[in-house]
Amino acid sequence: MSNPQQPPANTPPINIEFPSGLPTHYANFALIMHTPGEIIVNFASVMPGMQSAPIHTRIVMTPLHAKMMLNALAENLQKYEAQFGEIKLPTGGPGLAEQLFGHTKPPTG
Repeated sequence: MSNPQQPPANTPPINIEFPSGLPTHYANFALIMHTPGEIIVNFASVMPGMQSAPIHTRIVMTPLHAKMMLNALAENLQKYEAQFGEIKLPTGGPGLAEQLFGHTKPPTG
C-alpha cells in the first residue's frame, strides 16, 4: 500500500505562491463540523467583552487532508516546543474547550 503523503516518483514539485495583498486573519476560536466526506473548520476572533464573534474564514477539506493537516500541526508544534519550550495548557476545573469557549453560542440558522 502506498503512503498518501508521498507524491509519485516522477512528480515535479508544486510551486506555492503567496499573492500580493493576501489577507491575514487572526483567529483564537475554531468551530469544527463534519459530514461523511468533509471536515469544515470555521474561524473567528473572540475578544473579551464582545457579545458576538463573526466567522471570518471557512476551510473545507477532505477527512484525509484534515488528518494530514493534524499530523503537520503536531510536527510543527513539536519543533516549536523544541525551540521555545513547552506550551502549557490550563489544568483543573472544566475541560479545556469549556474553559476557552464555554460562553460562546453556536451560530443560528
